[in-house]
Amino acid sequence: MNWVSFEGLLGGVNKYSTAFGRIWLSMVFIFRVLVFVVAAQPVWGDEIKDFICNTAQPGCTNVCYNYIFPISHVRLWALQLIFVTCPSLMVVGHVHYREKKDLEYTTTHKGAHLYANPGKKRGGLWWTYLASLIFKAGLDAGFLYILYYIYEGYDMPRLSKCSLEPCPNMVDCYTSRPTEKKIFTIFMVVSSAFCILMCICEMVYLICKRIQKVIIKMKQAKRMFTENHEMITAVCPQRDILYITSGVSEAAFLGKRVIILCLCMYCWPEVQYF
Repeated sequence: MNWVSFEGLLGGVNKYSTAFGRIWLSMVFIFRVLVFVVAAQPVWGDEIKDFICNTAQPGCTNVCYNYIFPISHVRLWALQLIFVTCPSLMVVGHVHYREKKDLEYTTTHKGAHLYANPGKKRGGLWWTYLASLIFKAGLDAGFLYILYYIYEGYDMPRLSKCSLEPCPNMVDCYTSRPTEKKIFTIFMVVSSAFCILMCICEMVYLICKRIQKVIIKMKQAKRMFTENHEMITAVCPQRDILYITSGVSEAAFLGKRVIILCLCMYCWPEVQYF
């Protein structure tokens, strides 16, 4: 894998992320990708050669190794990193789609823009970003569970016993550098858990910010309705307002306030309305 290209690809995500997203990206690239490439892979090395069983029976060591380690830790982590970083590309792809669509709109509408800022998390992009966070947290949690389920924990056994065929009897098998492997396993697990926490914090931040904007818009609409109602009440006789709005709900009156104001201006043109 070309890790320079991988870094450049993830760097595009940084432009559209919040503070929590940038922390997540730093954790993934520095504490997971670099540690995986520089330290974890050399520690595991060629595992089958370093896995020793106290028997000379041909094939016994290979069978026991396959039983004790169904999938290598480093290969599982490689899959995890690939799957976890893919949802971030959804956001980059959505932004690029918006930019292309905005460029086409600008060409056909004499310089007018369809999006003021294609990278702003509004509308469909907001949902895409939220979905990417859910996928990232879910995939990380899923891989942590898979690792725990396969090895019945995050420990690295020093000694394992095996009696599978073609082994003649119960044999002892020894794992090379178990302490070092255990330290790296715990480090990768903690890093994954921290990334999950960052995704959850970012989801809470986005949802709370969205709710806050909705509440502000509702308050502004209510204040605008009150101000327009007071203005129309001041310039129009009460009997005419009752006649015009009889049987009309408050919501319908809000939608027809412009019509009422025009009627008042037609009936009483001598009044200064603005």
